[in-house]
Amino acid sequence: MPTGLSLHVGLNSVDPAKYGGWDGQLVACENDANDMARLAREAGFNDSTLLTGDGTVENITAELRRASRLLSDGDIVLFTYSGHGGRMPNINGSDTEADEMDETLVFYDREFLDDELYREFGRFADGVRILTFLDCCHSGTAIEEPSGESDVAPRLMPEFKQREIFERDKEFFQSLQQELGKEKGRKEPASGLLISACQDDQVAADGRVNGKFTETLLKVWADGSFNGGYRDFHRDILRRMPRDQSPNLYVAGQPAEGFLDQRPFTV
Repeated sequence: MPTGLSLHVGLNSVDPAKYGGWDGQLVACENDANDMARLAREAGFNDSTLLTGDGTVENITAELRRASRLLSDGDIVLFTYSGHGGRMPNINGSDTEADEMDETLVFYDREFLDDELYREFGRFADGVRILTFLDCCHSGTAIEEPSGESDVAPRLMPEFKQREIFERDKEFFQSLQQELGKEKGRKEPASGLLISACQDDQVAADGRVNGKFTETLLKVWADGSFNGGYRDFHRDILRRMPRDQSPNLYVAGQPAEGFLDQRPFTV
C-alpha cells in the first residue's frame, strides 16, 4: 500500500532581524497550515506542521529531505505553504522563465528561491507523486489588490523591501542562482503538480480565518465529498475566486502516469 507524507508550513510573521525590520505580519497562515494538515491526515497522510518561528529554511528542507529518504515509487508527498511570496531578478540569466525572475517563498529567516524548492523535490525517487499547494503572492510588475477589500492584506512582501533585501544579499543570491543553474544542466528536473493561489503577476489575499485560496480550496473539497481529478479540482476552485486572483495549475516534468486524473489527496 502506498505511503503518503505531508508537510504544512504557515507563517504569520517573519524574523524582522533577517528582513531589515519588516515582520511581515499576517493573520490566517497558521490556520491554513493546520487546516491543510487536518485535510491530509483525514486523507491518510502522515503529516508534519511548521508554524511561524519554526518555518526556517533549515527546518523545512530537513523535513522534505526526511520524506525523500522514506518515500519510493508509487508513494506521494504533499507540501503546502501559506505566507508571503516575492520575486527577485535572476541576475545570472540562468532562469528559463521569459521574465528572468525567480519567485520566492518568504520563509522565517530568508527568501527561498523556487529553484531551491525544485532541487528539494529532485531528491525524491522516480515515481513518487509530488503535490504542492502554495497560498502566497508571486508579485510581478502589475500588482493588483485582491478582492477590493482594503482590510484584507495581500500576502506580498513589499516591493521596496524585496529590492532592499536583494541588494543587501545580492552576493549570496547570485552564488546560489549560479549553483542552481549548473545543477539544472546536470540532471532531469523534478516532476510534480503545483496548484498556486494566483498567477505570477497577481497577489493572494490573506483573511480573517483562512487565506482566500485556502478557504476556497476547503469549500470545494467539502470534507472529502469532492469527485473528480486535479484539473477538475483546480477548475472548481478557479470558478469561485475573484478575477484578480486566479489560481494556477502547473505541471512540471512528467508526473506519474494517471496522477492528474486521480481524486485529489489520494494516497
